[in-house]
Amino acid sequence: MAGNMIADDNHDIEKGLRRTDTTVTMPPELFEKLYLSPKVPHHGDYNRRFANPTALGLMGFVISTFTFSMVLLGWGGASGYGPVAGIFFFTGPLLQVLTLIFEWIMGNFFIMMTMGLFAVFWLSFGLIQLPTLQLGLAYATSADPTGTTAPAYNTDIALFLIVWGFAFFTFFIFTLKINTVFATILGLASAAAFVLAGAYFKVAAGDFATAGRLQKGGGALLFVAAVFGWYMTFIVMAGEMRIALRLPVGDLSRFWPRTDVDLAASTERRD
Repeated sequence: MAGNMIADDNHDIEKGLRRTDTTVTMPPELFEKLYLSPKVPHHGDYNRRFANPTALGLMGFVISTFTFSMVLLGWGGASGYGPVAGIFFFTGPLLQVLTLIFEWIMGNFFIMMTMGLFAVFWLSFGLIQLPTLQLGLAYATSADPTGTTAPAYNTDIALFLIVWGFAFFTFFIFTLKINTVFATILGLASAAAFVLAGAYFKVAAGDFATAGRLQKGGGALLFVAAVFGWYMTFIVMAGEMRIALRLPVGDLSRFWPRTDVDLAASTERRD
């Protein structure tokens, strides 16, 4: 019996947990590192009963974003998204929707919202890229039978990306409460959306040379975001696999009031 208790204590220490007389607690900074959400009081013990789904959604983001960015950069002569349409409908959104569901069950609000945001981005942007839908036909002319270079068509997409840029920027603001790596990912995604919107505006204006440069700029921003995403995925997986690595994420929670207290109690303390 004593041996089992010692083994449990060692297991807790490996994961960074603290054992008290009645329960096992996870420090807020470790929780935010593994779940990418502020630690808040929850009823139940879902975080102890179920596996951490965060790395699954991150992997969907990383694989899709790496692929998307390399096509935008035109590496190896890459052009068009038809052959890699799976990133828009399966790799990204499927893994992120599954993560969203389990994060919701576990009560992890912010990462649930983030996974939902990226899932619908991949799905909605993927529809625009599917050649079989022929969405540009309504703008087709004799000079442009597909309609994909029409000013109105490209302006529509540019406006769509501007809205997404503001959406990503909104989430970036809230990542400033978690860690620098996560904030960098959302910041780069926001910047990339605005840069790609500029590319579509230039296509609409007929300035294809500048549009090409902006496309590559957006692709470069997304490639760097994917690198940071892979780094964050590795850190979360290493933590869950009990690999003792102390890789930095730039914890930002220490600059904010503690969140692992009851909201009413926190309000009373401020009053």
